[in-house]
Amino acid sequence: MPGDLNAGYVGTLLEQYLENPEAVDPAWRHLFESADNGVLSALPGLSKLIEMRSRDGNGGVATDASPPTALEPRAEMAAVETPPAAPEVPVDGELLAAVAAAMALVKAIRMHGHLAAHLDPLGSEPPGDPALEPESLNPPLTPEAQARIPARLLRLSVEGETLHDALPRLQGVYMGTIAYEIEHISDHAERVWLRRAIESGRFRQPLPAEDRLALLGRLAQVEAFETFLRRAFIGQKQFSIEGLDALVPMLDEAIELAAAAGAHEVVIGIAHRGRLNVLAHTVGRSYASILREFEGERSFDALVSDPEGGTGDVKYHLAASESRPTRSGDVQVTLAANPSHLEAVDPVIEGLARAEQTDRSGGAGIHDPSVALPILIHGDASFAGQGVVAETFNLHSIDGYSTGGTLHVIANNQIGFTTDPAEGRSTRYSSDLAKGFDVPIVHVNADDPEAALSAVRLALAYREEFGHDMVIDLVGYRRFGHNEQDEPAYTQPLMAERIDAQAPVRETYGGRLVGEGILTAEDAAQLLTRPLEELRETHDQLRASFADPEPPREPRIPRDTGDTVVTGVPVERLRALNEQLLQVPDGFQVNPKLAKQLERRREAFAEGGIDWGQAEALAFASLLEEGIPIRLSGQDTERGTFSHRHAVLHDPVTGETFTPLQALPDADAAFEIYNSPLSEYAALAFEHGYSIAAPDALVLWEAQFGDFVNGAQIVVDQFIVSGRSKWGQTSRLGLLLPHGYEGNGPEHSSARLERFLQLAAQENIRVANCTTGAQFFHLLRRQALDATARPLVVMTPKGLLRLRQATSTADDLSAGSFQSVIDDPTPNERATIRRLVLSSGKIYYDLAAHEARALASTVALARIELLYPFPVEALARVVQSYPGLHEIVWAQEEPQNMGAWRSIRHRLEEAAAHASAVERVTYVGRSWRASPSEGYPTLHQREQDRIVREALGVTV
Repeated sequence: MPGDLNAGYVGTLLEQYLENPEAVDPAWRHLFESADNGVLSALPGLSKLIEMRSRDGNGGVATDASPPTALEPRAEMAAVETPPAAPEVPVDGELLAAVAAAMALVKAIRMHGHLAAHLDPLGSEPPGDPALEPESLNPPLTPEAQARIPARLLRLSVEGETLHDALPRLQGVYMGTIAYEIEHISDHAERVWLRRAIESGRFRQPLPAEDRLALLGRLAQVEAFETFLRRAFIGQKQFSIEGLDALVPMLDEAIELAAAAGAHEVVIGIAHRGRLNVLAHTVGRSYASILREFEGERSFDALVSDPEGGTGDVKYHLAASESRPTRSGDVQVTLAANPSHLEAVDPVIEGLARAEQTDRSGGAGIHDPSVALPILIHGDASFAGQGVVAETFNLHSIDGYSTGGTLHVIANNQIGFTTDPAEGRSTRYSSDLAKGFDVPIVHVNADDPEAALSAVRLALAYREEFGHDMVIDLVGYRRFGHNEQDEPAYTQPLMAERIDAQAPVRETYGGRLVGEGILTAEDAAQLLTRPLEELRETHDQLRASFADPEPPREPRIPRDTGDTVVTGVPVERLRALNEQLLQVPDGFQVNPKLAKQLERRREAFAEGGIDWGQAEALAFASLLEEGIPIRLSGQDTERGTFSHRHAVLHDPVTGETFTPLQALPDADAAFEIYNSPLSEYAALAFEHGYSIAAPDALVLWEAQFGDFVNGAQIVVDQFIVSGRSKWGQTSRLGLLLPHGYEGNGPEHSSARLERFLQLAAQENIRVANCTTGAQFFHLLRRQALDATARPLVVMTPKGLLRLRQATSTADDLSAGSFQSVIDDPTPNERATIRRLVLSSGKIYYDLAAHEARALASTVALARIELLYPFPVEALARVVQSYPGLHEIVWAQEEPQNMGAWRSIRHRLEEAAAHASAVERVTYVGRSWRASPSEGYPTLHQREQDRIVREALGVTV
């Protein structure tokens, strides 16, 4: 502020405020808006200015003027082009300048106080900021000036009559061992709530002595666990939590608060760092079960020795779920399985939590966030470095994905393996990413466990009040290397030296309590001794028990039951459902063009011609009546990328929506359908998590084009296809991937069928490529009703969605069932067939409809609809039905190094062996290529024509 501040300057600001309050600095805006008589009486000059601006141009009192103690901005100024010059009114310029400086100081402390906070347990000096220093301001805020400024004027929630009284408390709040970043929040109500909650100390009340003793005891358990493992199992990886010990009591506090707020489930995602400690002390898995894993992985015998096979996984990846008692009742605490791909579990946790929070008994489902709390433990390097973190944050306020607020804790050990922060991110804090999503951030020194608990209390209260996420940046260190076989001094020698000199938090916090007379030094030492003794005794008992034969265990991998699934639905029931799907509420208008399309579904049901979208809707409707919940999501899924679904109708006049599948009168389950954000990784991972927690539901994720599923390749590889082998975990998640070569270029043709078939083994997934709506109808119903849950991958069509030849009749849906192989529907005399052309998907119709087909009278066309598990026996029966067969051809659109050929060739040859005259199976398709398809429509058509003619044996 300039030292010669005068009435003219203030008057100009006041005029700007009256025109547009947002154009004025918030500090001045607060001052002009003040309704505090005490404040204005301390600034008589300002009061006089406000009074004069409240009068009309002739000096009379304006009819809409507000009293000078509660000035409001005018809607518009008097009808003059240039406002009158500010009159010279005596103003206490020195005091006014001090007030402005004080407002700037308060704003700086709230916004940038974290720069002066002591957050590093290793003692590094905070960078600070001149704006935080009263004496550095212009004019300087001397103690005398501070004493003249009423604290009420500054709208502080800390105690103190004047700024001089309140400032030390304000600095203590924002610049101690805990700091806050909240001023980026765009919602005014949230900012005000957070300021008051933080500055009032509501969540930083001193803990009772018994709670402090319990906290110290917990820290002792955490340290003892790591110490024992390190001594008993030298060199084995445990990824110690030491340096971030406060994480465990923080989780204790979160679970207690969640239970008090009505939660029945807490779902936790955490990577390797500290996972075993969380497994033992937060989830409640017994010491014996964890120690058994260190003693030769004996707990996985039932998994890896299973006749169907299984690999198991390292101990710091495995899931666990236990019922945990709290003061408010038992809570189920689940630690989700996760791979080594950092942060990959984040959206999975959100999906798990959302499923737990959803009542799927009818309609659109009822979402109650209070039922389950998701907690994500991040690493500092991965939080900033992994893009899936941003994708997951993007879900947090979206209707179909919100979980009512996630507690994020960054386990910040200030290093990523051997990478310093300056090499790992472009921001000051690893948490800075969260600012872009309006998420409050709390930084806290991990060696102040009481401050860490207060951060959790604030976060959970904020979640309950606003239903939003909060990030706690727990700043600690890594006492040892990345793992127990690592030497950190090779790359961070100075940091390692400081860590070696740093006492454990259990010791420093215990010393503090001893100094305050809460317990004796001897009692403090015993707190560490007791859990060490318990661990030793447990280990001794465990090793002694190894001499006894182990009882037989049930296989960990769910087996295929082999039960036949009835998928047909009576025609009369389908007819009734079809009519119900065409009904809309009174007064609701359907887009006229769409209304005609939907009306054709009535005719199609009666006369034949049920297309893909109608068959899908009937499958969904029949399942909902049978009590099977359905969740369908993806980019543009409500309408369908190719405008074939129209599950959600939009009134063109009112903009209201109506979803017929949510209004079926006899439905006993919910139908959830959501357009997803433009994301594959997080969106698919979310649905995977949902499907794991909702085994009763048919969960489907649809790609906009199948080509884009590789944006979620980590989810496919590490969770969906391998979860059964690694963790004994499976689901009935379905992936709908539009696939087919139609001249749209390399990025709109292939769902990379070859990759899914390469990943298929030990009946871990099902892979299908249907060619009719009826086939898709039966496939969906089988996926939902089969007692053996497996993920399903479907190469869904594009051009076939409305192709007349691909439509079905009501009888196909009623009397039929899913056929893994479809023989030629119109072959000539079977004895005359010499060549059998096998294919899968859209290319069948290219073969059947091509002009050359009429010239290939000795050729039969058969379709393989299920590519994994491969239907060898069904195909063999087809082969045997052609006694004169000499040739079997596999025809595909994809290049030879892609598509199904390389994965199923041996299966085709196995089936071909049933035809004695057939020596081998011949490949026809595109040659080996690096890119899936042509980028030019004319070249595409030329290739399609060549493939069809060559497959049919007609080259002219």
